[in-house]
Amino acid sequence: MTTRARRTERRNQVLSREQILEAAIALLDAGGERALTVRALSERLSTGSGAIAYHVGKRDDLLDAATETLIMAALKAKPAGAGTSPEDEIRGVALAVFDAIDEHKWLATRLMLQIVRNPMGPVTVGLFERVGGQVGALGVPEDRWFDAASTLVHYILGAISQNADIAGDASGLDADADREAFFGAASAAWEELPVADYPFMHAVVGRIREHDDREQFLTGIAVVLDGLTRLR
Repeated sequence: MTTRARRTERRNQVLSREQILEAAIALLDAGGERALTVRALSERLSTGSGAIAYHVGKRDDLLDAATETLIMAALKAKPAGAGTSPEDEIRGVALAVFDAIDEHKWLATRLMLQIVRNPMGPVTVGLFERVGGQVGALGVPEDRWFDAASTLVHYILGAISQNADIAGDASGLDADADREAFFGAASAAWEELPVADYPFMHAVVGRIREHDDREQFLTGIAVVLDGLTRLR
């Protein structure tokens, strides 16, 4: 066996699933899904494709595992200073997922795919358990728990996905687009609308330039939670 072959074998022996996923996430963060190929990952880890397949699997398996790693970490996170009320718990997990996707722009699309394709998988079950586990404490009748949890999860995923799109990593948008420029152009277009036909749009046009996505997200959570408490 050559010296190079022995070094490769040793690298494969010490390589872990966690190291592979860490490198895969780094590639995804740097260039989105197109940047993650088995070849690119092999080169980054100085290993062969066989080691990656052994520890994780094929490319789709890598994407699913990277998504699961980040979302499950977010679901387990306990925000600093968070309270212990059911409202605090729901806001905490919602913000943890929001922040994870804000940091990893590619994650929104992969999360939605996992929810749809694998309803019994750890990501779907984990999200519903963390959120749904609090609706009873809110006073929601048991026969409405699923509806209540689904409403919260659907809002969380929808709002997060929209913000991820605006950030520029989803289809149909320029990946180099600046957030301020995006909203500046949108508000300018709104201002051109006839006031008589679009009075609401003109009333809020100033807010679109200066609104905070995170605060807006929390406002939506508050509205949903207030509605759920009225199901008692």
